Amino acid sequence: MNARNPAEAVRNVVEAAAEKVTDALTPQVPGAPGSAPPPRDEPTTPHEPLPPKPEQGAPQTRTPTGAETGAPATANGQQGAFLTTAQGARLRDTAHSLKAGPRGPVLLQDHHLREKITHFDHERIPERVVHARGAGAHGEFTAYGTAEAVTRAGFLAKGRTTEVFVRFSTVLGSRGSADTVRDTRGFATKFYTDEGTFDLVGNNMPVFFIQDAIKFPDIIHAGKPHPDREIPQAQSAHDTFWDFVSLHSEAQHHTMWNMSDRGIPRSYRTMEGFGVHTFRLVNAAGETVLAKFHWKPKLGVHSLVWEEAQLLGGMDPDFHRRDLYDAIEAGAFPEWELGLQVFPDTPEETFAGIDLLDPTKIVPEELAPVQPVGKLTLNRTPTNFFAETEQVAFHVGHLPPGIDVTNDPLLQGRLFSYVDTQLTRLGGPNFAQIPINRPHAAVNDMLRDGFHQQAVHAGVAPYRPNSLDGGNPFPAGADDDAFVDVPVQVAQAPKVRANPASFDDHFSQARLFWLSMSPVEREHIIRAYTFELGKCYHQAIKERQLQCLANIDPVLCAQVATGLGLPAPEPTVPVADVEPSPALSQVGRQWPADGRMVGIVVDPDVDLDSVRAVREAVFAADMVPLLIAPHGGTIGDLPAQRSFATGRSVELDALLLASAPAPAPDAIPARDAKAGAAGSTAVDPRVLLMVEECWRHAKAIGAWGSGVTVLEQVGVTGSPGVVTGDSASDVLTAVQQLMADHRVWHRFPTPTPVA
Repeated sequence: MNARNPAEAVRNVVEAAAEKVTDALTPQVPGAPGSAPPPRDEPTTPHEPLPPKPEQGAPQTRTPTGAETGAPATANGQQGAFLTTAQGARLRDTAHSLKAGPRGPVLLQDHHLREKITHFDHERIPERVVHARGAGAHGEFTAYGTAEAVTRAGFLAKGRTTEVFVRFSTVLGSRGSADTVRDTRGFATKFYTDEGTFDLVGNNMPVFFIQDAIKFPDIIHAGKPHPDREIPQAQSAHDTFWDFVSLHSEAQHHTMWNMSDRGIPRSYRTMEGFGVHTFRLVNAAGETVLAKFHWKPKLGVHSLVWEEAQLLGGMDPDFHRRDLYDAIEAGAFPEWELGLQVFPDTPEETFAGIDLLDPTKIVPEELAPVQPVGKLTLNRTPTNFFAETEQVAFHVGHLPPGIDVTNDPLLQGRLFSYVDTQLTRLGGPNFAQIPINRPHAAVNDMLRDGFHQQAVHAGVAPYRPNSLDGGNPFPAGADDDAFVDVPVQVAQAPKVRANPASFDDHFSQARLFWLSMSPVEREHIIRAYTFELGKCYHQAIKERQLQCLANIDPVLCAQVATGLGLPAPEPTVPVADVEPSPALSQVGRQWPADGRMVGIVVDPDVDLDSVRAVREAVFAADMVPLLIAPHGGTIGDLPAQRSFATGRSVELDALLLASAPAPAPDAIPARDAKAGAAGSTAVDPRVLLMVEECWRHAKAIGAWGSGVTVLEQVGVTGSPGVVTGDSASDVLTAVQQLMADHRVWHRFPTPTPVA
């Protein structure tokens, strides 16, 4: 670089790069995410920032008062070839927090971690940087008393009932994005205990993409929409996400969960929750164990199929939110059991060879069973969505006596980040005084003033020790149920930015998850990888991710490679020999159908008595019947909840055909595009489309009377999960039995090799 004129040297480099990029991109199919194609391997030779793409512009460079500066538009962009702090100091490492040894706690003096996390936490105003799209509900938690041996947390004492507020969310999308995107879901629970608020801030997946919080801005920046076009919204099917996870192999386990059916839950009510991290529990005797938190839905774990998720994104982007609130309104209160996996608190902090401080790892339930400790019931919807769901503030550091943290480096960074992000999002340090966040325990904190202070503090001495306020507030004594930081021994070690060697295994648990799936779930994973990588622009990124898949499982890699039209690479590391964990599969068990939606197709000529009886039986089974008719209003004396124009199969869990409706007056493509689905038929084409969609989405279908002719016209009579009969009640009984499996998966044999 020209030392006499650095600006001119930078300009020369940029202009030379721009000339090369222009040549490389002409002609080119639109859609490239960057101004130059990426190499197959991670770039390591320093160079100046790439120039903007040819079609990109930028505001003029003017002073705050509007004067021209004469500088190029790129002057407002990043400068130089090296990673620096905001003050321009060059950095050697941005992937590891400064710790007291590889397994020690993160040090407060880590100014780079603080700057990086702080800046990240303040990137969005006013919506959350992540988990912006959410829905919340009130409820209560009742403890079984089975946790009293391992923790003295009062809310887990037998018979104790604690009020809660739960917020479910997606991670990547904005507040206006769709519910049914493929994404990780947040599952955050605020327990208003009488010993102080406890926030269990988890996800619907038990692992995370990264092992160290310092990389959280990196994974979220990679997953968010591309910064130039702000697309794609609320999804990971794009180059920047796959660029990061294919280079960052510790993300492969969580990525596998995202590509599975777990990434598109059927409902918040059928979604597991996990605390992700390992926590330390303390009992009344001061004894400690390590533990992981699990939420187990009473209705089982179920998901949408991919086409349903896509259709719902357009038909009902609020599907999960609506399902949650409709279920509560209907009295089908969502329920989960809170469970604990408990491990000995050993100096190594491992169990069965698994590092308990690594948030990219699970402990299979076959090795450490989940022990139920209480039940959560959501029974009230918010009165005001903003005041409650949007302003609720969670923090992993909101802990009651009896629960403490560990040295998990992702958890340690979260302990800093949550308070920091509320300062901007909620306008100051008094966010705990917002009604939804107020503790249900006495507060005497000596914190004063600040933005939005709502308390009117008495006294003159908010400090300790004091005599002017009579010594109040007093420290809690040994018998006063005070929170105690467990005095864990910290090993003597140098300050390093590094991980322990046990964090280096990035593929064995992704393989464990794959091998634990049923054949149909494996098909869905293959489909998801193929779709998402197929949406990437650059071949190099696809090839790089295929290499990661080869290191996980050769069958998975080969199937995805075939879909992408690429060769399957050989593994670069030995493929792990692991035992499957059947508990990870969503298939193979039966569950209650409470709150499920059952569509009943009717017309004016239907046998109303049989429909009335079926409708009452559906209600009696704690499900919701939706009459689907040629028009709104009523059919006889029964209300029609949907018409053929407004109804769609994706909102149903099962379909019953009580009649074979002739085409309605609005069954013309000019008025309803769905009416063109089957051409000229004796049955309304929208009913045929509904049956065909339910069939290919593996849903149970039943018919009696003239409804059987609809199945014959679609051509699905006699296939698995399609029930016919003379008695409406017998058909419903058979359909209910099928719904206990969630889907009729055996309708579609899976061709994928499973070995």
